[in-house]
Amino acid sequence: MESPQARKTGLNLPAGMAERPLQLETFSGSFRAISSLSSPSKNSTCSDRFIPCRSSSRLHTFGLIEKGSPVKEGGNEAYSRLLKSELFGSDFGSFSPAGSSQGHGSPMSPSKNMLRFKTDHSAPNSPYSPSLFSQDAAYSSDISTPPKPPRKVPKTPHKVLDAPSLQDDFYLNLVDWSSQNVLAVGLGTCVYLWSASNCKVTKLCDLGPNDGVCSIQWTKEGSYISIGTNLGQVQIWDGSQCKKVRTMGGHQTRTGVLAWNSRILASGSRDRNILQHDLRVASEFVNKLVGHKSEVCGLKWSNDDRELASGGNDNQLLVWNQHSQQQPVLRLTEHKAAVKAIAWSPHQSSLLASGGGTADRCIRFWNTANGHQLESVDTGSQVCNLAWSKNVNELVSTHGYSQNQIMVWKYPSMGKVATLTGHTMRVLYLAMSPDGQTIVTGAGDETLRFWNIFPSMKTQTPVKDTGLWSLGRTQIR
Repeated sequence: MESPQARKTGLNLPAGMAERPLQLETFSGSFRAISSLSSPSKNSTCSDRFIPCRSSSRLHTFGLIEKGSPVKEGGNEAYSRLLKSELFGSDFGSFSPAGSSQGHGSPMSPSKNMLRFKTDHSAPNSPYSPSLFSQDAAYSSDISTPPKPPRKVPKTPHKVLDAPSLQDDFYLNLVDWSSQNVLAVGLGTCVYLWSASNCKVTKLCDLGPNDGVCSIQWTKEGSYISIGTNLGQVQIWDGSQCKKVRTMGGHQTRTGVLAWNSRILASGSRDRNILQHDLRVASEFVNKLVGHKSEVCGLKWSNDDRELASGGNDNQLLVWNQHSQQQPVLRLTEHKAAVKAIAWSPHQSSLLASGGGTADRCIRFWNTANGHQLESVDTGSQVCNLAWSKNVNELVSTHGYSQNQIMVWKYPSMGKVATLTGHTMRVLYLAMSPDGQTIVTGAGDETLRFWNIFPSMKTQTPVKDTGLWSLGRTQIR
């Protein structure tokens, strides 16, 4: 039975509950829907929730209006619409709330960015404001720019030369390519010249039965070639006339590595010494560098001729300069095996790459300005040679035990551009063509293989695969 109080208010109240504490207002008939909501006034005495007064809130500091992010010219607008559809639903952007034409979207609109903070221009700009760094533009540019496809490198050599008696000795340097496009190869006691322009082979010299070729190196001009012998001599020959110009001594045993700069020839030997020769003076050498404890097997001048890097069988990489005539300015001992592979970057000053032997297998990068190691990459095989491309910021490495591969690397990411195989023994010798597009590799399998691995400096187009040429083999002597 309904109580008189229930009939009076239209509410079912529990027994014993008085009307006075609630202060509920009644309406005639049933409850009517409230058409609009307003902030509670100070005169209100009851409510079950707090509705904020939006006029007193600093909502103008929130970017509730969708703004077009800066898109790089030519960006993919279809991709942007598809991304929005996947993130916010297929009806994203079709909902147009009232008042959007006035430039102030509703905060409940799904097409508005609710959480994006807008800089309050009424306050002083902070030096750490994100807008100062243009992050939105950078992110938009990264998204709209598609990644470049990897460059294709032919997997087969375009030419193969038979090189009988090419020695399988890690400590020798028997192949070099001149700036006049002539390849020199040391085979046993002889040096042969192969012209890349007409494929003509010329026998330069024969050292006789009591000596042997241990290293060869062209001058930068490509006119003269130096030959290091098993008896410790350094011979200078005129490549065009096939005539010996000079013979210099100074080493006690074999001269396994040579390196020219513009004026000075450096030679490294099994006697652990490095000699510097100047053809303009009568003495056999002008300077002697003592620092290695075992055979010197790697020598390279920097591109500015100011620094000389040397590697030895004592696992050390030393850097010498004009002011350190007796002691190296850097002694780098991180390698765990012999350091034969050395290369200076033509793209960045003081950047030196070095490779270690079988027990090390790593390519390491150094900043010779401060002696810091920048990076180390384990290649999985003995590193025999390193050479930078002068056309692109890449380098090539040749390897011995146990995979006998040739690898092209992208610097500084050190991503593998290509891995080339074909030699059946250690790839001990490496030289690059004058145009920087082709390399020649030599191994104890008595073959020289020519690979097109780098693009030209101007076009930057992929190199052409001319692998069919490898079906025909010719001899270098």
